[in-house]
Amino acid sequence: MTQATVGIIGGTGPQGRGLAMRLALAGVPVVVGSRQAERGQEIAAELNRELAAHGGAHLPIAGAENGAMVGRVDFVFLTVPYENAAATLQGLRERFRPGAVFVDVTVPLQFGKGDVQVVVPPEGSGSRALRALLPDGVPFCGACKTLPAHVLEDIRQPLECDTFVFGDDKAARERLRDLLARIPGLRPLEVGGLSAAATLEGMTALLIRINRRYKSRAGRFRVLGLGE
Repeated sequence: MTQATVGIIGGTGPQGRGLAMRLALAGVPVVVGSRQAERGQEIAAELNRELAAHGGAHLPIAGAENGAMVGRVDFVFLTVPYENAAATLQGLRERFRPGAVFVDVTVPLQFGKGDVQVVVPPEGSGSRALRALLPDGVPFCGACKTLPAHVLEDIRQPLECDTFVFGDDKAARERLRDLLARIPGLRPLEVGGLSAAATLEGMTALLIRINRRYKSRAGRFRVLGLGE
């Protein structure tokens, strides 16, 4: 069976970089996308140098233009800032490979002095707003919204936490869960359909508040009592 390939839109930011490197370390083929192929290749080269310095066995990360990338991968992770997400997707909606699973990692947040809030769009959540921009034939899931970006990017630091996977397409949700379970120290928990998005986006804001209160960037969620 062919190995599933992951594409990352937004590989310049810490969340996209972190996901790309941790998946590559887990033996997953990763392609980092950018608006220009050359920039995607530059990002990939930077990440490969960082992985080499880490010393762990990994698959090389590739780089490509966003449109070409989404047409060839099995999972597309969107990690751009939420305010750029709609414009990014509008230019790509007809380019997705049939059956590719779209994974929303974005959260619509507004930061103020000592404060952070979720900006709730009319659709009820950021994920619902983005779902409306994609063709119906593209399975839409969400995950990794509550993973601190700086922890993800620091590949020397064990994750030792949970991530919450949601989506209305059960088969796609299960495929995504199995993919994320390959990352050491990360336990993906299925939390149901797209209606879970609003709760998880609120949990992201809460986690940022907690980390600020305790002067940390490493706090993250772990659910107890579930057994193995």
